[in-house]
This record gives sequence, C-alpha cells and structure tokens, in this order.
Amino acid sequence: MAIDDPVQGADSPRTTTRRSSDTKADDKKTNAKKANDKKGNDGKAAAPPTTWGAVRPLVLRLHFYAGLLIAPLLLIAATTGLLYSLSYQAEKVVYRQELRSPDSDRTAMLSQQVEAARAEHPDGKVTAVWPSSDDEESTRVLMTMPDSEESKSLAVFVDPHTAQIRGELDSYGSSGALPLRAWLSELHRHLHLGEPGRIYSELAASWLWVVALGGLLLWIGRRRSSKRALLRPERGATGRRRTLGRHGSLGMWAAAGFLALSATGLTWSTYAGENIGAVQDQLGGATPVVSAELKGGEGAAAGAGEHEGHGGGSGSGGDHEGMDIGFDNALTAARQAGLDGPVTVKPPAEGTAYVVAQRDNQFPVRLDSVSVDPGTGLILDELRFADYPLLAQLTRIGIDAHMGLTFGVFNQLLLAALALSLILIIVWGYRMWWQRRPTQDRKLGVGKPMARGAWRKVPLSVLLPLIAAAALVGWFVPLLGITLVAFLVLDVVLGAVARARAARAGTAAGS
Repeated sequence: MAIDDPVQGADSPRTTTRRSSDTKADDKKTNAKKANDKKGNDGKAAAPPTTWGAVRPLVLRLHFYAGLLIAPLLLIAATTGLLYSLSYQAEKVVYRQELRSPDSDRTAMLSQQVEAARAEHPDGKVTAVWPSSDDEESTRVLMTMPDSEESKSLAVFVDPHTAQIRGELDSYGSSGALPLRAWLSELHRHLHLGEPGRIYSELAASWLWVVALGGLLLWIGRRRSSKRALLRPERGATGRRRTLGRHGSLGMWAAAGFLALSATGLTWSTYAGENIGAVQDQLGGATPVVSAELKGGEGAAAGAGEHEGHGGGSGSGGDHEGMDIGFDNALTAARQAGLDGPVTVKPPAEGTAYVVAQRDNQFPVRLDSVSVDPGTGLILDELRFADYPLLAQLTRIGIDAHMGLTFGVFNQLLLAALALSLILIIVWGYRMWWQRRPTQDRKLGVGKPMARGAWRKVPLSVLLPLIAAAALVGWFVPLLGITLVAFLVLDVVLGAVARARAARAGTAAGS
C-alpha cells in the first residue's frame, strides 16, 4: 500500500507509525549508499577518480557527436577515395591504346615526336613532354589550347618509334591524370562542385583525426578480459557488444592510416592548408625549385620565336643568339647529369632554360631536376631531392602516398583497404547507435549520447589545458573550430529544450 493511500486517514496512529518507520529505513539506505560511494567494495575509502576516468565521458560525448554528424562526410570521402585508389589500374586498361605502343627496333628523335604533336594541333602550345621510358610506352606531349581550363591540358600520345599519333586525352595536374582518374579525383576533392565543394573534403579531413584518436583512446581504455580482445572482436559476443568489438578492433588496426590520411589531406585543403604552408615556410621546409633563369641575355633569351623545342640548330650561348639545342640535346644533357628513369622536359620561354625533372614518385623516389641552357646545352642549375629540407621531403612523400604513388600497387591497395575499413567502421557505428535505442515502448528511437555536464567532472588542471589546446587547434584548422563551436551550441540548445520539457512534465504531474 502506498504511503499516500487515501483509504487510511492521515491522522491514524497506525499510519503515522508506518510512515515513521519507513522514513527511518529510507534514511538508513541513504546513509549506506553515501558510505558505499565513499568506500570501495572492500570497505576501504575509494581512490579519487583518475584523470582518464574524468576525461572519458567528455571524449565519449565528443566522439558520439562527431561520429553522428561528421560520419556522412567521412562516408562520402571514403567511398570516393576507394574509387580513386582503384583508378590507377583502371586507367591502364581503359587507355591502353594511348598509353602503350608496339615495340620496335626503330626510335624517332624526341623533337620529331613533338613536331608530330604540334602538326596535329598547330594552335596549341607545348608546355611539357614526357619521353617514353620503355620500349612499349608512348611519349606524352602536353599542350595548352586556347580554351584550356586552369590546371588542365591536352595530352597528345605519340609512338616513340614511328612518331605517329596514337591518340589524345585531357590531362589534369602535374600527376598527368587522364579523364577517368581526373573525374574521380575531382569527385573525391569537391564532388564536382568547385571551390565550395572543397569544404566537404576539408571538414572530413579536419575531423577524421579527432574521431580516430578519440575512438582509439576509448577502445584502449576499455576493460577487457584478455589483450586479444584489443585487436580482435570478442568471441561469442552478440548484439551491440559484437558490433562494438568489430568497430573498435578494426579501428585499432586502421587508426594510424586514418591519422596519416587526415594529416596529408589537410596539407592541400583551402583554409588549414594555408596555415600549414605558412608554418612550413617559417620552419624552412618550403619545397625548393631549380633555377631556370638565363642571365645576361644568354641562349634563347633574344630569340623567343625559336623556343618550345622546335629550333633547329645547336649554339653556344650569346655567340649564337636565337639558336636552340632542341629537346633531344636537352634530354641528353640531363641524362649525363644523372637524371635517369622517367622525366619531364619543359621547353624554355623568353629568358628561361629547359627544365628536366625526374617524375618517379615511387619509393625510393627520383625527383632530381636540372636546368639546361638552350643555347649551349650546359647545366645551369641542379637540384637533388636529397638536398630538399627534411620537412619538404616528408611533405612530398606524404602527399604522394595519399595519392597512391609512393609504393605503387601496394600503396593503392592499402588506400583501398583503409577506405573500406572506414566505411565498415561508420556503418557499425551507426548500427551501435541503433542497437542502443530504447525498445520497451516500441517507439522509433535511437541511442542517447553520454550524459551532459561531463566537463564539470574534469579537474581544472586538465580542463584548462584541454580548452587551450582546442582553441589553438580550432584556430589552426578553422573548419574544425567552427563546427566544434556549432556542436557546443547545439548541445546547449538541446539541453535547454530537454530541461523545458522536464519542467512542463513536472508541472503537469504536480497538477
């Protein structure tokens, strides 16, 4: 019978006695609970919560919101990244006619191959030439046309043995991406929405490391019966526990790759990339460039009309102004300077020299470059990759690894595996959210985040450095900072709405 049962009078001695005894019993339970809160199971005083114990609820709540709201962007980035990682091999199949040529004992001069491309497109301007690096690879002549878009050019493929045109395709960027890979690259970078679309990819890169690092800390900090469960899902687990095991263990394996993808992806983002570039320059890590400037009116400086590699003769600097040694002699000079393997030859413009640069991004990379006097064939300047600042070397290798170039096919397969892992982790994360939903009322619902107010339990000595670090990172990575503030505002609004509903419910219950 309830203590406020209206059948019995409030003044009844029996009722008064029962309420008095119940109150004493409740007081004893309350005191016992307080004592247990201050003591451990063995009766000794409980130790104060650890720093991680205080911070963990805060990390849980951040991981929940970030995973819930940013995961769709990460899912798009992972899916498009998976397609891009497979595009290198697809490109070789789709464009085999242009990329490959029949083997032959004959070899046409490089200048003849360039002239064949120019004859095909007399209104085009040659900007670079990729000479064939093996007997079955075509020579690629890159040209800008009057209607060429920025960062795009026309690639004319020439048979190195017969100087016959094998085809032509649009080419994108310094990597020479052909239409299939270029389309997938733009899909991954900005969803074909231009500069506004880059916000999506920068948001994904800005939050990927936060979500990955937070999830890693949460997974390592969990109590488990064996160390095996850290790297592999728990055997015999069912329901949400099984999903969590898959989500956490796969995240443990892939966390390092996610952090690397996030860091390298931010280097060419719009806003964070600008800050990273400024810091890199201040630390002396800017990428150096070989000097191609001609001094004192040498070589082709006075005869720009014979440039772009189709001048006929060979000269000796200022004594033969307007003469051009041509692509073949420029390439020979670079080979003698030690530039082996695949190279790019850029023709001279007014006041500049030929620039020959290696383009072998696969480890160990060959990215040396030299400038060649177009009048004398002498090496004017040389730049070795080994002489790059360490930070510039790491940046170059990191970006190439992000693009799937550094380790060849293995690199591309690794990127595909990371992309697929991220897709699975996101799907399992949403599944856990669904599995935590309340089911007793048979209503459609989802799992709730960690309770609010977790930051109040964090010691001030830890909370203040966390706030300072978050402010610094938010300034350096602007989109991360803006969305983090948006999360906090959303959380405050949702909390205010929840309190208002609770107050109305309490008022209705009281009335």
